[in-house]
Amino acid sequence: MIETQKIPISVCILVKNEGDRLIKSLPPLSIFEEVLIYDSCSTDDSINICKEYNAKVIQGEWLGFSETRKKLFTQASQSWIFWLDADEVVTAELSKELRAINFESSACEGFEINRKVFFENQWVLHGEWFPDWNLRIFRSNCWEMERRDVHENIIIKGTTKRLKGLLEHHSYRNWNDRNLRIEKYSELWAQMKLKEGVKTFMFEGDLRAIWRFFRNYIIKLGFLDGILGLKVSISIAKEVNLKYKRLHQLHSQ
Repeated sequence: MIETQKIPISVCILVKNEGDRLIKSLPPLSIFEEVLIYDSCSTDDSINICKEYNAKVIQGEWLGFSETRKKLFTQASQSWIFWLDADEVVTAELSKELRAINFESSACEGFEINRKVFFENQWVLHGEWFPDWNLRIFRSNCWEMERRDVHENIIIKGTTKRLKGLLEHHSYRNWNDRNLRIEKYSELWAQMKLKEGVKTFMFEGDLRAIWRFFRNYIIKLGFLDGILGLKVSISIAKEVNLKYKRLHQLHSQ
């Protein structure tokens, strides 16, 4: 049997102790020409799992989200880069769609992909978590990345196209994991906004949290996801509140 030609894309993933997620995310990536892993001092079996699936592992120190991704992206050997996280899984529909694209003659410079969160044994199909469009596939010679401590984005020169296939997003292992990340990212966000000179007032976090809950649960139909939709809406409001309260604290120090 003749092996199907691989897609000329370098998949780039940041990894640190993601063994339980890599066993799901790596198998579908065999269709791509290259899988690059940047591992920042994992202590679990992440590296062995990566090598088992023929991924190229680069080990190095953590430089922050933006700078570490930039360092990884510059190692890509293919003309297209696929930014993937360890907790994301390429679906069969997305794989089929990508196989049908002629990347050598593509008229655009990037592709946006929609993510669907799986949490508490349920797909989250409403609210702020879905749809969740992200620019994830782009030409390796026309991208830039803003220097940000958190929520980093790719900027490309040219046009983009939205794909129909989805990415499964297994973002949080449980509520404890979610809450720990809320605390971590809220601190990073507050530090970043402080450097940017963003001001806040005492009760801004409370007001923004009320609005975000209403927007997620009512306007964006989060209530259609049942009890989980309510819990997610409360969690989003909590995250917003924590961000602004931490920023206000930093300004008061």
